[in-house]
Amino acid sequence: MKIAVFDSGFGSISIIREIQKNFKGELIYFADQKNFPYGIKSKKELEDIIKGTVDLLEEKFSPDFIIMASNTPTLLLDYSRISRKLSGIYPPLSDAVKISRTRNIAILGTRSVIQSESITEFIEKCDVPNNIMIHKIDCSLLVELVESGKFLTDEEYCKNIIKEVLEDIFLDNLIDVATLSSTHLPFLEPFLRSIFKNIKFLDPAKNISNVLKDFVEDNDLQQNVLRIFTSGDVKLFKKNLQMMGIDDEVNFLKV
Repeated sequence: MKIAVFDSGFGSISIIREIQKNFKGELIYFADQKNFPYGIKSKKELEDIIKGTVDLLEEKFSPDFIIMASNTPTLLLDYSRISRKLSGIYPPLSDAVKISRTRNIAILGTRSVIQSESITEFIEKCDVPNNIMIHKIDCSLLVELVESGKFLTDEEYCKNIIKEVLEDIFLDNLIDVATLSSTHLPFLEPFLRSIFKNIKFLDPAKNISNVLKDFVEDNDLQQNVLRIFTSGDVKLFKKNLQMMGIDDEVNFLKV
């Protein structure tokens, strides 16, 4: 069994860590850093990027299953048209609705998602009760903190940016639950929890086992093999991965 996981950089790692808890087999991790960030691309640009990436992964690795480890293209594109092997990652909004006490929930996402009709349609599909307010917050600056590696090297700077982006809107709206609706954002969770002690932050990666359940049931392999590729700077990416405790080899993959 072989699963390919990709997004525009570090976001995939949060998904891969969850996959490894439920799956034994070969994982292909492709960080398409050349196309970072997905969150400022037009829908047409994003569709071309995702289709090209999926075609590349299928040609190069012939995976049994591909996970698009990013909320942005999952919400903005009809990815079922791109490949039958492809699955996406959705914001854990239904879980947030169940636990909110103040009835004020934040969706933290990239600019293109927050400003899109797609996120409005997704909220409607989740049947959010009328007495719950959903606050959509552009967290593109926070995504950049992760992809740049700042979250590994400058805690104080990161906390200042987080406060600048979130503090007023969280306090003014009595928000008590926030979905980390970019797979980059879970890497900032320690900072978020220390700043906003009364807010629960939900990681979309936690639901990945639901995506994989049909594949995992028939899988009897006993070990994980992780192969890592980037379309960006191999040395810099490897250095940042090592700071996160990931020592696997990194190879260049041209898009």
